[in-house]
Amino acid sequence: MIGNLLEPITLFTLNTIKDFGYGGVFFLMLLESANIPIPSEIIMPFSGFLVSQGTFNFWLLVFFGALGNLAGSLISYAIAFYLSDKALNFFLKFRLLRKKEVDFSINLFQKYGISTAFFSRIFPVIRTFISFPAGLFKASLVPFSLFTFLGSFLWSLLLTFLGLKLGENWRVLETYFRQFDTIIVLGLF
Repeated sequence: MIGNLLEPITLFTLNTIKDFGYGGVFFLMLLESANIPIPSEIIMPFSGFLVSQGTFNFWLLVFFGALGNLAGSLISYAIAFYLSDKALNFFLKFRLLRKKEVDFSINLFQKYGISTAFFSRIFPVIRTFISFPAGLFKASLVPFSLFTFLGSFLWSLLLTFLGLKLGENWRVLETYFRQFDTIIVLGLF
């Protein structure tokens, strides 16, 4: 069922990468970090596969993936920073965010501070929402940006490497990440 729902997103993702190269990767990773449901678990492994085909340079790809994540995170951060509760209520009202996911991210941020921007980047679901509490709590922009970029770089590196090594079988990662996403989401409820 979920696979059928994700197929149009997957096709959009693959076509964007094929048509726009590094710019497409940057754009898609920006969307993901700006809370638009475009999974990096598809973007970067597929792009890693394309590295094995000679389409992309590995390190440039990782860089553009991390840079896109940073740009999208800064959008979410700015919305929360400047609009605070109004933005949060808007996103909750139109179900662009779920209250439990936001509450979980806020609790993480309150407990661990700005370092959460780094560590959360490797966890599905959480990584896309952590920029909101950072903005809500008016976290310092430079450390937030640095931790976000470094965490995103590691995440992009891992996914790109896995896509490179798996080659044409890169889609097997989707199954594993979907199971992990489900566990995380169930844990939030």
